[in-house]
Amino acid sequence: MRKLLLQLDSAPHPSVFDRIVAFDGGADEVMSYGGVTADAVRDLVHGAIFTRGPKELHNTAIFIGGTDMAAGERLLAAVRGAFFGPLRVSVMLDSNGSNTTAVAAVAKLQQAVGNIQDRRAVITAGTGPVGQRAAGLLAQAGAEVVVTSRRPEAGARAVDAIRQRFGATVRAVTMPDSSHAAAGLEGAALLLNAGLAGVRLVPRDAWVGRAGLRVAADLNAVPPLGVDGIEVTDNGAERNGVTVFGALGVGNLKMKIHKACIARLFERTDLVLDAETIADVGRSLSN
Repeated sequence: MRKLLLQLDSAPHPSVFDRIVAFDGGADEVMSYGGVTADAVRDLVHGAIFTRGPKELHNTAIFIGGTDMAAGERLLAAVRGAFFGPLRVSVMLDSNGSNTTAVAAVAKLQQAVGNIQDRRAVITAGTGPVGQRAAGLLAQAGAEVVVTSRRPEAGARAVDAIRQRFGATVRAVTMPDSSHAAAGLEGAALLLNAGLAGVRLVPRDAWVGRAGLRVAADLNAVPPLGVDGIEVTDNGAERNGVTVFGALGVGNLKMKIHKACIARLFERTDLVLDAETIADVGRSLSN
């Protein structure tokens, strides 16, 4: 029986990237819908689950994407609400690649440091979906997490969102521009830059030679890179006494995790892949 993936995308056009990865992850066919809103979900889901018997439904799965994680979370809630009894399938949420990217970045940081309990982790530009998910996962692992933001109100909103989503307490620090990076990194053992492409947030003199800093990762692949001195291809290189990861170093693991998650969707009918469960998949790849 063919493995069918229903792609629900909140953006007007379904992500070509997500569709290709779905095929590479094992889907035989991807049924893609764009501009999906929560009120349209039930009929789409029922169309997918009513056509096969309960014993065959593991061959059907749902992927939720789009550019807006908040919209993706609403779609996920609507999908789960459309299931009943044995008529359910596995579902994955990865709007804008936020979950798989955050999981890969956190895995790289932990790989370099080991135990992160009580270590300070600073996420520059940590108010976006990748930053918030990475912050939540790091805090759940016991790190003391600081997210930076250009505006204090954005930082406060992110702290509240992370608390509500992950049940974790993190702290926000206002970093209006790169000239404040050194102060923002005070006491940091781990650094993750989750800022916009092409924006340098951390100058070299803000992190090079900083006592206590063990690992730094930059998710920006577009010059100028977010952390000056980290190369986009770095994958555990040591620079100035710090283990560093560039966007491609993290991205290669992100792709492995994404494909593995797609494959897992077709193994059972009750799997919900969100940040924490995607992290479980990521850990299984390194074991």
